[in-house]
Amino acid sequence: MIGPRAGEAAVTVMVADGNPLMLTAMSEMFGRDPRFSLVATTATAEGFLGAAMRMPVQVGVIDWNLPALGGARLIDVLRAQPNAPRLVVYADDAGETPRKAMAAGAAGFVSRAASPERLLDTCLAVAKGQMVFPFLDVRSLRQDPIEQLSPRERALLEALSKGLANRDLARELGISTNTVKFHLSNLYDKLSVRSRAQAIAFFYANRAARGDF
Repeated sequence: MIGPRAGEAAVTVMVADGNPLMLTAMSEMFGRDPRFSLVATTATAEGFLGAAMRMPVQVGVIDWNLPALGGARLIDVLRAQPNAPRLVVYADDAGETPRKAMAAGAAGFVSRAASPERLLDTCLAVAKGQMVFPFLDVRSLRQDPIEQLSPRERALLEALSKGLANRDLARELGISTNTVKFHLSNLYDKLSVRSRAQAIAFFYANRAARGDF
């Protein structure tokens, strides 16, 4: 197996999965690969969060249905932490799961049906700052959901990405704060997100997928 290139340190990784067999298999896979340094393993989202705050790592591999917070909530919480790991969701490719993982702010998604090499390669790419969502093509992103937003909702999403509060959003768009709340509720529904932070994460992830940066 190929190790890190000369002068390159192994990528530090942490693994979280509620399935004991899957957790053991991934632990052995990363433990055998000299390109990685396995820092910790855990069976719960709370355990991952606590470990990540004690031992900073570059990449975290998590199950989307991780007990008890779940993958989406874990990603949302970690986004507010300094030096948080970039997260790869490793889960069943069940319909909208890859898109939801991107919307939540994950850096990558790998189906459990994919080869182990796909997971390893994705983690290496994510450690270098890339976003890897092999089950989402740009054509589908152009159709759904951002391209389906109304002009007002698109303007609101872009203004939201600047970190503006509701009062500032109302001032910038020339509408009332109650109207802002109404449009935000519709916006969240169309993007399949639950919070302002997730909507912003979806906005930037979508721009990155399009190559708009």
